[in-house]
Amino acid sequence: MNDGKESLVELEALSKHVADAIIEHDIVRLISHNDADGISAAGVMCNALHRRGILFQATIVSQFDSSTIELIEKTSDAPVILCDMGSSQVELASKIKNAIIIDHHKPTGKLEHAHFNPHLAGIDGSSFVCASCGAYMVARQMGDNTDLAGLALAGAIGDKQAFGGANKFIMDEAIEKNAVTVKKGLRLGDDPVEELLEYGVEPYLDITGDKDKIKAFLDKLGIKGRLAELSEEQLIQFSSAIVLKLAKQNPHAIDSLIGESYILNNEVVPSIYDFVNIMNACGKDEKSGIALALCMRDASSVDEARAITRENQRTLISTIKKAQAQVKPARNFRYVLLDDSSGTGIIAGTMTRYLYPDKPFITLNEVEEQIRVSARGTRKLVSAGLDLAAAMREASVSVGGMGGGHDVAAGATIPKGTAMKFIDVVDSIIEKQLKVKA
Repeated sequence: MNDGKESLVELEALSKHVADAIIEHDIVRLISHNDADGISAAGVMCNALHRRGILFQATIVSQFDSSTIELIEKTSDAPVILCDMGSSQVELASKIKNAIIIDHHKPTGKLEHAHFNPHLAGIDGSSFVCASCGAYMVARQMGDNTDLAGLALAGAIGDKQAFGGANKFIMDEAIEKNAVTVKKGLRLGDDPVEELLEYGVEPYLDITGDKDKIKAFLDKLGIKGRLAELSEEQLIQFSSAIVLKLAKQNPHAIDSLIGESYILNNEVVPSIYDFVNIMNACGKDEKSGIALALCMRDASSVDEARAITRENQRTLISTIKKAQAQVKPARNFRYVLLDDSSGTGIIAGTMTRYLYPDKPFITLNEVEEQIRVSARGTRKLVSAGLDLAAAMREASVSVGGMGGGHDVAAGATIPKGTAMKFIDVVDSIIEKQLKVKA
């Protein structure tokens, strides 16, 4: 796959085709995913539709399945824009008569609908051009929407994407239009340092969530206050202490924490990292309307959104700590079985990034009559042959479920009572993937 100038030309052509399909209509239905990328994609499109005078109804869902199709059929005859979904669920998406798709998951078949996807331009959508960046490429063709570039990049941060290739094109435009300011430093939010360590999972350290250990750590450094208020000497000291902790856990995580950080100049939450946390938290708590309001630059929702996020992060850290004590080994990955927990994707990602980077990690969460699965790997494992999207898709079908996603991050929904069979099938698939590459 490539991410150079030729593919940018192809992306522009795809985005124009999709934009033209959208602006034919006076009213549309918008359906998007409930993570930071999906919500920011919806936010970009809602702004673009509003400015164009196109009436819309936006709905955020946790997954694209038959219930989504039923929802669409019951509530609207309008054309449907699917964001962050549809490409890898061709059979389902094809059931929607008038659909417009903006996605970055690897297509599993041919769609007749207007369809924006970086894979169609030879770009790996798991690494470059997430759904929100795709939505931005389309929005640029619908009018003067370059002020939304920062919102698009928040989705890329949420999906852990690199800022090369087409993403660099969007970043450069964001900087040029003053939508984003870039500075060197820690890629953390804007809370006081003690709160960043108590409630944040980026990074997840041995002191995360433990007030007493955090106080002792900061007292020893002689540091307190907001990150932005620290002197250069204090910031270096604080960064060095964090790096030392990460070096003992997973040295590869250091690069994702230190480097260029981003301020969103046009958004009501200026820290891109705070904004990502808010969108994830509101999405998982089924309060995505509040996150969408922030994307529409409604400052009156900020305090409520921050309170939701704080409570969500507190619960999430507690769940991660419980999960740590229940981790089980398969031959080729590690996993944990949970019961009605939230944030399964973040749990799996935290385990892989900070605690167990040598193998993929799978979280299985039983909710009512089904099990929701989140799988995460690393770029190094993908280079060795790992393809979690293929593994989730094949293994879920074998037990009567459905799954898909990206090579490095994927998910599935399977029937209750099938967890152990599913684990065995996934284990066999991943073993073959890694052996074939080797």
